[in-house]
Amino acid sequence: MKKSIKIITDGSCDFPQEVLDRVNPGIVGINVAFGEETYIGREEIDDETFYEKMRAHKELPKTSSPSPDRFIELYNCEEEEILVITLTSRLSSTYSNAVLAKQMYLEHHGDKRIEVVDSQSGSIGVALMILKCGQMIEEGKTMDELLEEIEEIKKRIVFFGALDTLENAIKGGRVNALAGRLINALNFKVIIRIDEGLVKPIDKARGEGNSLKKSFEYVKNNVGNSDNKIIAIAHSNCHEKALRIKKFIEEHYSFEEILISSIGPIMGTFTSEGAILVAVI
Repeated sequence: MKKSIKIITDGSCDFPQEVLDRVNPGIVGINVAFGEETYIGREEIDDETFYEKMRAHKELPKTSSPSPDRFIELYNCEEEEILVITLTSRLSSTYSNAVLAKQMYLEHHGDKRIEVVDSQSGSIGVALMILKCGQMIEEGKTMDELLEEIEEIKKRIVFFGALDTLENAIKGGRVNALAGRLINALNFKVIIRIDEGLVKPIDKARGEGNSLKKSFEYVKNNVGNSDNKIIAIAHSNCHEKALRIKKFIEEHYSFEEILISSIGPIMGTFTSEGAILVAVI
């Protein structure tokens, strides 16, 4: 028996394999370009190749939002209701293109309900929303109940990270090159929080160990009791680091589930290699 609600997201979402297996969302690819070479992230270029090419290029890769046509292709499914959860609209026009695609599709197919939600998040934050919605669909919940739950998740999600380098911020002109290289030379790592659709630098730490410890302290202080909560770890081409964090969490906390994902080409363009993101719902 087919599910009555189809979940769709975009290629900025970083999925732990467990989420893909349980929910099987439709994914609208996002382009990433190195000069004249353009690829659809994770469809035409895998994560490892992406990080290799990014290391080799002096300029930051460019990402571009998917066209409405890509969303329309997935709207043309057998499900009668569609839930679209996109990357935060404060970082991308993906949300507005998904809304435009909805308007275009319903002009010719008025028999579906399509709800487009701005996640105010990204990466594993969106993945956790999708996992929760998938569980609710299996339980027979309605679209209205899903939308209500997403709004609650936006309020309670805890999402922090540690950037290993400011190299991409320097390439992208977001940090003064001299200051950024000085910070890198001093081995300072930047602690970030993803909140209300924005990536906010909130602290710094010297060395990888201290940065990971400080990042998780922020998570711990904002989560409270870990029982019945799911934690997701995302890494940009540093799987061993993610495994160390998972081991630490298993030894000290009682999360219902610990998930690991690679950070793909879209979010990896912003984080650089060596980054760790941690999200909890």
